[in-house]
Amino acid sequence: MLSLFRHKRQKLSPPPTVSVAGGYLPIESAHRLLAAEHRRQLLDRIWQYTALSHAQFNQLYLNPIHRYAEQVQQLPASETHHHAYLGGMLDHGLELVACSLKLRQSYLLPTGAAPEDQAAQTDAWSAGIAYGALLHDVGKIAVDLLVERQDGHVWHPWQGSLDQPYRFRYIKGRDYHLHGAAAGLLYNQILDRSILDWLSGFPSLWASLLYVLAGQYERAGVLGELVMQADRVSTAQNIGGNPKKALQAPTHSLQHHLISGLRHLVQHELKLNQPGAAGWLTQDALWLVSKTVTDKLRAYLLSQSIEGIPSSNLAVFDELQSHGLVESTPDGKAIWTALVAQGNWEQAFTFLRLQPALIWGNEDRPEAFSGTVSIAAHDHSTDTQIPTPALETVSARSGQSQPQPDPMALEDADYLGTLLDMFELEEPKANDALSERAVKTSTLQLDNPGQAFLNWVKEGILSRKLIINDSKAKIHTVDGSVFLVTPGLFQRYVQEFPGIAKNSGQEIEEWRWVQKQFEKLKVHRKRDNGLNIWVCQVEGPRKKGKLQGYLLEKPKLLFEATPVPSDNIFLKIEKS
Repeated sequence: MLSLFRHKRQKLSPPPTVSVAGGYLPIESAHRLLAAEHRRQLLDRIWQYTALSHAQFNQLYLNPIHRYAEQVQQLPASETHHHAYLGGMLDHGLELVACSLKLRQSYLLPTGAAPEDQAAQTDAWSAGIAYGALLHDVGKIAVDLLVERQDGHVWHPWQGSLDQPYRFRYIKGRDYHLHGAAAGLLYNQILDRSILDWLSGFPSLWASLLYVLAGQYERAGVLGELVMQADRVSTAQNIGGNPKKALQAPTHSLQHHLISGLRHLVQHELKLNQPGAAGWLTQDALWLVSKTVTDKLRAYLLSQSIEGIPSSNLAVFDELQSHGLVESTPDGKAIWTALVAQGNWEQAFTFLRLQPALIWGNEDRPEAFSGTVSIAAHDHSTDTQIPTPALETVSARSGQSQPQPDPMALEDADYLGTLLDMFELEEPKANDALSERAVKTSTLQLDNPGQAFLNWVKEGILSRKLIINDSKAKIHTVDGSVFLVTPGLFQRYVQEFPGIAKNSGQEIEEWRWVQKQFEKLKVHRKRDNGLNIWVCQVEGPRKKGKLQGYLLEKPKLLFEATPVPSDNIFLKIEKS
């Protein structure tokens, strides 16, 4: 297929340059912003995945992408984590669209609908998934950044596209989860009324997309899962991880590995509460020397052959902070400066501050430090700047300033090499395979509905469609066994297979009927009083609660070929 985006192609288009006067960035057109070679390659792939005509592709994809590019301009996607460079937001958005459409090829949507309905809704679901991916992080430009126009006025994205040179900085003390809810301020500037009218005619798709745009991924079904998977791939590629491994990893995996690594280091390797130590434990906090501990944490995780570990300490700080594993300073930083003193000895360090319960839980912890840890004024030398292309260099012959290539592009001429390898078009076999699997699943649902449910759980774990041990997960490992949360997991199943209980002859909610069919398998562990349902106490760093569910007798029912994950440290079975 000939490309729409390869006319007069240059090997490497010059990137936008930074204005020398006052450090302001110039306004760029969408055409210029999208002219960079790696972005044109991504647009190529997106067009190929849609299989639309030129006119249809322009209307449904290229026009929204142009409006998105004009809106985000050269803003980064994060301060110190992924795509933390000029233009990072635009790159991340395009990568998510391409990756989500690639992943979408393996799904028949809407799930559980008749084949003719799935065929009729193919283009709508593909477009909805692409829009959810494109707008995944757009709320950041509304709530994470303070953008100032050259006339001195603050710019807000709901005012329309920027019309003057601009500069920006990250807001101190920002809420790292607010951007997920802020997309609603902006998406009608990217998606025009005709697109919104069209999508609203598909109720299931419309609901899923609105949940994604509101940051409520747990309610967004397959659409939310595809956007999250694409986000992991794009992020892993940018911070030096393996995008294929990231695609296989559950969303909780990096968070889980960071917690496990910190627990191991503190409990087994680091010295505490003495000169030369890497940490000090007070009554209300654990203070870990930032560089020492982060270097050791990255080295430990790499020694365990764990993929996707950020390649810089700054990115690790951002991950720890975004997951709420470390406490932020009053101005929103991950790094604290504090003075440690005991007797005649004192020394200042930069620290990560953690809640002790994250490391020890209910276990016995060491005695608290007998000296003092005093918080100092914030050391601004730890602030980070967004990497930018070289401003300008002056030609020795002409004295004229010349735009310089993006140093990232010079490091690796094939900017998206590994990522684009994932996007090679495949022979159209996926739908046939899925149809065959759907027939087998339907037969099993009629013959043995309890076993069909258990098989669905097992396949979901293997494919990472069902996450484990995350705050939103419906499956946890507890007390050496597997805990299936009710009613959440059973409700999720009937959402994917609506109408499965319609021939049961019983007036009962579908999820309750599935639950009873599961109980008939007798693969769950009963309590001493003969009841089926167990209660788990949940006690995390920030909140407490309870979950109800089933405990499996044999975890290997779901983990035949892989090791059973370690117990979730935040959950405990109620024995009474």
